[in-house]
Order: sequence, then structure tokens, then C-alpha cells
Amino acid sequence: MYKIFAVYDLIFPMKKKGLLILSLILLTAGCAQRDRYVAISGYAQGGTYTVKVNLAGVRERPEAIKASVDSILRAVDFSVSGYNSESLLSRFNAGEAIVPDAIFADLYNISRRLYDETGGALNVAAGPLFDIWGFGFTTDSLPSTDHIREALALCDMSALPDSIRAGEAIDGRGLHRPGSGLSVSGQGVRLNFNAIAQGYSCDLVAAYLRGIGIRDMLVDIGEIFLEGRNPSGQGWAIGVDKPIDGNNTPGAQIDSVIRSDGGAHGIVTSGNYRKFYIRDGRKYAHTIDPRTGYPVQHQLLSATVIAPTATLADAYATYCMVIGPEAARSFIGSRPDLDAYLICGD
Repeated sequence: MYKIFAVYDLIFPMKKKGLLILSLILLTAGCAQRDRYVAISGYAQGGTYTVKVNLAGVRERPEAIKASVDSILRAVDFSVSGYNSESLLSRFNAGEAIVPDAIFADLYNISRRLYDETGGALNVAAGPLFDIWGFGFTTDSLPSTDHIREALALCDMSALPDSIRAGEAIDGRGLHRPGSGLSVSGQGVRLNFNAIAQGYSCDLVAAYLRGIGIRDMLVDIGEIFLEGRNPSGQGWAIGVDKPIDGNNTPGAQIDSVIRSDGGAHGIVTSGNYRKFYIRDGRKYAHTIDPRTGYPVQHQLLSATVIAPTATLADAYATYCMVIGPEAARSFIGSRPDLDAYLICGD
């Protein structure tokens, strides 16, 4: 509005400015009255999702939007869910040759770049480690040193291709590069996309919503992507949960609230206060350092990362939890495209 007034001052005589201001006020009020916010929800990825959007100027009806969102999330589930025995990922991890779809190939290629960028701290090929510690797709726990060493031998993503292509068959048992030195004969690659799949799902849904003309949105699929304004005309407000053991209900105990600036952002929290178990008085949390094979032991309880996409926010929140508080502060400080809210136990 300020820019419109500035242009008007250059074109029209001052005596008409009051009339134009009144017209603009009426136009703005009319636009506000046409805002039409709706909330769409459903089930996906073992939980629920909520999409809040402003349908002003959008032709699609809410039920059609919900059907499209459900279809996107089913496609992600069919492609990269480790809990769906018929998914491409489950079949690949079971040793089948598969033909990757666009989602599988895109997630693999993003993950491969993140592996190189983080020096192996983000490693989707570390599926065997998460399984033996009971945080993957099995219920094992407290593995022996030998078991960890064997699992680590299968987790060398640097021995995997730099990229794969949708539509070109791959076989996990033959995917490692020759001469990689892997010590477990006959075992295939077991991938786990949990560190980025939900954030990636948010970005897919957001891309669809933009494509039908929506500019004010909040996509919550466990992770969050938001853009534009809420029904009050302000940036969306996101609560950060207190990272205390037993706080298993999102929003029940809030540590702080982040208010967006109206831009497009992914916002994701990773923490060690919901997925853990205690054996012999010691806590074992779900954040595994794929470079060592062991759960992390440091004072960073949760990391909330704000990034240009939910995929990157998801990945970097996990990365912060792997590397610990001081390294996380240094990393975030080196990246002008990122912000973070880190909570430590001390």
C-alpha cells in the first residue's frame, strides 16, 4: 500500500489523494472480506496432517484439494515409507530390484548431496544402524560392539552412486561400487529416509498448493512448511515444544513461539525427548551418529531449524542433533539462509 501511495503522489494532484485513499481502504476491506481460510486434515505417514489455506481467488473446492493432498501423500508412502511393506523402499531394502519413481530418485539424490556436505553425519544408508538400535524398522536394541561394526560396514554411502535416475532399475545388493571394501558379504543396502521424508512431503504439498494459486498456507505433516499470512493478517505462529521426557503431545507444553515474516519457510524440530528407551539406568535416544554407530551423548535436547524448504529444515534439524550444541551454533551461524532455536539440557 505504501508503494501505491508513492506512485500516486507522482501522478495525481494532492487534492485528489483523499479520495484515492478512501478507494484503497474500501478495496482493501473488500479483499479482506473475500479471504476464505479453510483447514483440511486427514491421515498420513502414521499420523495426521493439517493444511490451512486461504482460498481467495482459488477455483478448486476444499474437497478437491483434500483429494489431491491425499494422493500426494499416498504417492510418498508408496515410494519411500519403510513401514509399508509394498513400498519401493521396503522392496529395495528386502533385496529386490526396483524401478525408482521420481520421489525415490529425488530423495536419494538430495540425501547423497547432504551426505557429502555433512561429512557423513547425515546418512540415509545408515538404515542398518537404526534397525539394530531399535529406532528403524525393527525392534532390536542394545547391540553388541561386533554387531555395530558389522552394521557400520553396510552404511558407507560414499560407496554408493552419486545419483540415480527415475525409471532406471537399481538393485540394493549390487549398488555398492566395486572395491569399496565392504566387509559383510551378500548384504544389500538398506536405506532410511526418515530424516527428510516428512519435510519433503510438506514441500510437495506446498508446490501443489502454489500451483493452484494459493499464497497463504500452513502445511503441517509432523514437519511444517508455511508461507504468507494467517487469517489475522499476520505471519503464522509456530510453537516450539519443551524438550522434556514425557512431553509426547505436540503443543501441550510450549517453550517458545516463532512468528513467521510472511515468507516461504520450512520449520522442523528434531529432539531426543520422545523417541528413546532406558536400559540399566541409561537413556538411549533415537539420534544415531552414523559416523560412530552409537546414539549421541550431548546436552542438545532439541533443534528447531528454519530453512527455505521443509526438506532442508528436516535434514538440518537432524544434523544439528547429531553434531551437538556448539557445532550446531557454528553451523547455523555460517549459513545466512538458516535460523535455529536450540535448547540444551544445561
